[in-house]
Amino acid sequence: MKPLAELMRPVSLEDFIGQNQILGKGKPLYNLIIKKMIPNCVLYGPPGTGKTTLAGIMANYMDKRFYKLNATTASLKDVQNITSNLDNLLNYKGVVIYIDELQYFNKKQQQALLEFIENGKVTLIASTTENPYFAIHKAVLSRCNIFRFLPLTADEVMTGLKRALDKLIGENMKIKYSRDALRYIAEISQGDYRKAYNILELAVNSQMGEEKEVSVECVEGLGQSSMRADSSGDEFYNVLSALQKSIRGSDPDASVHYLARLIEGGNILAVTRRLAVITAEDIGLACPNALSVVNSGLELALKVGFPEARIILSELVIYLATLPKSNSAYLAINSAVEDLRHTNTGDVPDHLKDAHYGGASKLGVKGYKYPHDYHNNYVKQEYMPRKLKGKKYYITQNNKYEDSVKKYWNSVKKTAESGDF
Repeated sequence: MKPLAELMRPVSLEDFIGQNQILGKGKPLYNLIIKKMIPNCVLYGPPGTGKTTLAGIMANYMDKRFYKLNATTASLKDVQNITSNLDNLLNYKGVVIYIDELQYFNKKQQQALLEFIENGKVTLIASTTENPYFAIHKAVLSRCNIFRFLPLTADEVMTGLKRALDKLIGENMKIKYSRDALRYIAEISQGDYRKAYNILELAVNSQMGEEKEVSVECVEGLGQSSMRADSSGDEFYNVLSALQKSIRGSDPDASVHYLARLIEGGNILAVTRRLAVITAEDIGLACPNALSVVNSGLELALKVGFPEARIILSELVIYLATLPKSNSAYLAINSAVEDLRHTNTGDVPDHLKDAHYGGASKLGVKGYKYPHDYHNNYVKQEYMPRKLKGKKYYITQNNKYEDSVKKYWNSVKKTAESGDF
């Protein structure tokens, strides 16, 4: 017997559930399918959201022969075998080649697809769970339209589950179910239809006797976690991004939530690297000591390892989220690097060059004033290259530490200029 997910796969647009943002009536992709004018396209989104199903539906509307390949196991030879028979396909107006997980084709393989899709005889429909702008070759992207799939809502998943149960009941299976149980399955499947169907199928098949009951207690007993524990790919980096933005936004609760997701992924090195960057980029000079605190904490977390390291990381994340924020150091170095890349900044001033060798003064390397010989360890002199004179990279921000530093140096420089010491 076919798996329930395969058994319930829609074959027409009318039966397709979800993705109304691109497939709702009047939406561009919907219109293209109805008009049988489907372009080469990339379907991008998380697993179980209907990408493979839609590819098959598209082929049905186009009256083209449908071939499905998976880039994890297929090769360019498989594509060539299909295209070599194009002229022998009777009653078909070309073919649709659907390549699942296209990101697993290397650059050369992806480039080779171009010759097959440019003459119009082959329509390429590719799908990927990774961001296509990173995972797919630019030359392929330039010839394809990108349609983004979103995780299904709980209501959409419940609609599919009810259809599946009605179908099973219609085939004389004795099944009782509650709406709460369907809602629970929908929630823990996290917008993944395939996962939802698999959980429902497990709930039904794991029961003895002819009469089955799908209840919340039954589903809980299956031990199917709602946690996605990926430690790589788009979803992982999206969670890392959400962690940083939550800490930057001073929301400790959201920060701990995203930390928990990352911990379940198990990639402690990635978490510690990101927390180190956050400390310098977002806390910065609002609390300079944070770097030392976080460094010690991260070393301890790495030494302890999971699962206990989660407690240390939680403390660090809450600490960072509740500290005052400043990105002045981040902005300063970005601005300086930008100048280096786009401006002729000129030579190092002669008086700042290394003078620890005989003959330095003959080359004009002289005139440096040693600040420690002056009051408050400060003396006015030019440090910037001549072409950057007056350039400001470090702009203090409004926090206790930087305000105090600004006040101090304003006072020191004013005293030095007045000579009142």
